[in-house]
Amino acid sequence: MLFHYAKYLLYLVVTIPVIIATTAGGHWMWYGWLGTLAIYIPGDLFLGDDKEVPDYKQPAWLNLTLYLGLPIMIGYWFVFIWHAAAPGVDPLGYGAWVFNTFGYDALAARDATTAFDYIGGFLSAALIVTTISTLNAHELTHRTWDPVAMFTGRWLLAFSWDVGFATEHVYGHHVYVGTTEDPATAPRGRSVWKQIVIASWKTNRNAWMLEKKRLEKKGQAVWSLRNAFIRGQLMSLSIALASYAIAGWTGVLFFLGMCLGAKIMLEIVNYMEHYGVTRVIGTPVQPHHSWNSNRKISSWATFNLTRHSHHHAQGEVPFYQLKPYQDAPMMVNGYLSVIVLTLVPPLWNKLMVPKLLEWDQKYASPEEKLLAGKQNWESGIPELMKHTYGYRPPVDGSPERA
Repeated sequence: MLFHYAKYLLYLVVTIPVIIATTAGGHWMWYGWLGTLAIYIPGDLFLGDDKEVPDYKQPAWLNLTLYLGLPIMIGYWFVFIWHAAAPGVDPLGYGAWVFNTFGYDALAARDATTAFDYIGGFLSAALIVTTISTLNAHELTHRTWDPVAMFTGRWLLAFSWDVGFATEHVYGHHVYVGTTEDPATAPRGRSVWKQIVIASWKTNRNAWMLEKKRLEKKGQAVWSLRNAFIRGQLMSLSIALASYAIAGWTGVLFFLGMCLGAKIMLEIVNYMEHYGVTRVIGTPVQPHHSWNSNRKISSWATFNLTRHSHHHAQGEVPFYQLKPYQDAPMMVNGYLSVIVLTLVPPLWNKLMVPKLLEWDQKYASPEEKLLAGKQNWESGIPELMKHTYGYRPPVDGSPERA
C-alpha cells in the first residue's frame, strides 16, 4: 500500500514549509516551533498507535527518504544563515530570486525581523535540524557496513556539530545502555537540564576515547585524519567557515546556535528514552531497557525511533522492520509531548514515578531491581525512596543489602 511508504515523508511535510516560513521572516520564524507542536502533539493524542509492520517489497524508496535529508538540510541551513547577513546584503542573490519568482520581498522582510522573531527562529531550528539531521543520521550511521550511508549520515550530523554521535551511539550507547557507563541513561531523580550538560560532555569524551582505542589497536596515529572524531570536527568547521563566508561572524553564531539547539534536543530525547532504566553491565540488552512509544505521528516522523525497545534489542534492524513491542515499557505519550513534559521536572517526576515503580515490578530482574532500589534511594524523590528493594546505603562499611 502506497501509504505505508508515503507516511515516512511526514518529516518533509513539516520541514519544507519551515524553509518557506524562514524565508518569509518576521513572525513566520516561529512557524517551525509552533507548527510542529500543533501537528505532532494533537496527532499523537487523537490518532492512536501504529501497530503495523508491513512487508515492504521496495525498501529502496524508504532508503531514498533518508538520503533526501541531506539536500533538505543544506537548503534549510543556507536560508537560516542567510538571515544573519547584514541589512541590504543578499548572499547568492537569494532574496532577489524569491522576489523575481514569487513577488515577495524576502530581503525587506528579513531586515525587519525582530529579536523576538529570532527567538522563534532558533527554537524552530532546534526542532527542524533534529528532524532533518539527527533522525536521518541516526538510522544511516547504524549501517556501518554501508559507506554511502555512513558518509551521508556523518555529513548530516556535521550540521549539528555532533559527528562523534556516529561513533559513540553505535559502539558506546548501544553497548552500555541502561548502565552507569552510559552517559545517555539518566539515573532516577536527575533533571533533564543537568542531564543535557553531563551527557553532552561525556558522549563527546567517549567518542574520542573509542576512536583513540580503535586507532591504537591498529597501530595508527591518533592525532591524524584517520581519526573519525577529528574528521567530524573538521566537517562541522567547514560548515562554520561557509557560514562565515555567507554572513560573517553573525552567520557563525547562527550556525552555532543551530547546533546547540539540536544537541539539546538530542539529549532530551535520549533522556526520555532511557530515564531510570537499570541494567547490569555485560548482560544482554532486552526490550525492557528502553521506553517505547507507538504513537502514529511520532513513529512516522522519526523513522520508527519510537519503537526504541526493538531498536535496542536489535540495533542492526532497519527502521521499516522494527516491531511495536506492545508489551514493552511505554512512555506517557508521543515524543514531542514527552519532550515538553521533561522540561518541567516536578511534572515529569509526578508522571514517571508510577511508571518507574511499574518497571521495577514488571520488568526488572532481581539484580536490576537492586540497582533500581539504589537509584530510588539516591533520587531524593520521597515516593521512590520508599522502595529500596533490599538496598540500604552503606554506612561505615555496612553492606548494601538489608
